[in-house]
Amino acid sequence: MTIKDIIQKYYDVVDSQLLRFVLVGGLNTAFGVGVYCLAIFIGLPYFVATLVSNVLGVLFNFLTTGNLVFHNGNPRLIFRFVACYVVIYFVNTAVVKLLLVAGLNSYWSGILATPIVALCSYYLLKTFVYKHEENQYCDPVL
Repeated sequence: MTIKDIIQKYYDVVDSQLLRFVLVGGLNTAFGVGVYCLAIFIGLPYFVATLVSNVLGVLFNFLTTGNLVFHNGNPRLIFRFVACYVVIYFVNTAVVKLLLVAGLNSYWSGILATPIVALCSYYLLKTFVYKHEENQYCDPVL
């Protein structure tokens, strides 16, 4: 069984793109946290661990989101993907700031911002990164 076959079976089981996005988001979060914890465990300072986990996390997210959510493993889309994540960072920061101004603490602001930011990122990825090649299948890069 090839990677392509496994991905196709995944698509057969999970036919909702939004549900695939949520599931892959959980996988991506676990990967990022795992890289961060491993970096801390081997003795890297937190600011290096954060940098490493963010860089590797975005690359991992690109592979998994493209292949497992949007059925598109085209490596040329990495620049649009990274651009979206820059926008998503600013949206996340703005939403947290609004919630802080509304009187919530930093924990609740971050928690409540998460679903809002996730929906924004799904929309941006669907319309900006993957829309131009919606009907074109690329073999998975994984």
